[in-house]
Amino acid sequence: YSVLTAITIGIVLYTSQKVFSFTETVDLIFKGISGLIPLALLMMLAFAIGTVCKNLGTGIYIAEITKGWLSPSFVPFTVFVVACIIAFSTGTSWGTFAIMIAIGVPMAQTLDANLYLTIAAALGGGVFGDHCSPISDTTIISSMASACDHIDHVKTQLPYALTAGGITAIIYLVLGIVL
Repeated sequence: YSVLTAITIGIVLYTSQKVFSFTETVDLIFKGISGLIPLALLMMLAFAIGTVCKNLGTGIYIAEITKGWLSPSFVPFTVFVVACIIAFSTGTSWGTFAIMIAIGVPMAQTLDANLYLTIAAALGGGVFGDHCSPISDTTIISSMASACDHIDHVKTQLPYALTAGGITAIIYLVLGIVL
């Protein structure tokens, strides 16, 4: 309801102040909504993949095949690294959340790993990979907003992000062992 309320208030303000005519305002609203359709579609597909992973028992399957060699202490670290790779490759944190939580939670439960740390690792890895990805919408918007070359923006933020990501990976490794 909040979006509908904001649109209604926007229409009233723009038309009453004669910034835009009613027709122009409605056209701009539809133009804005049409720009969000690919994002909504991407989110829908990402959550569909997460649901498929959950329904297929992918997390339990991965836990069963790794049970012999993957220590529960390393599950949060592993989930973090995989989430980083997926988010960097796809440019979406939310899609990574949907996939990695659907896989990581059953995996942590089956292997008796720290569930909260595993969820945090999935979320943290998704945000980290999305932040570093040159195809991420947030990275593209950041470079556009700062009026700098996109690749230069990616190159300048990577050293800081990789340092923080490396430290975070070590922390997940240590906490996985300690907790």
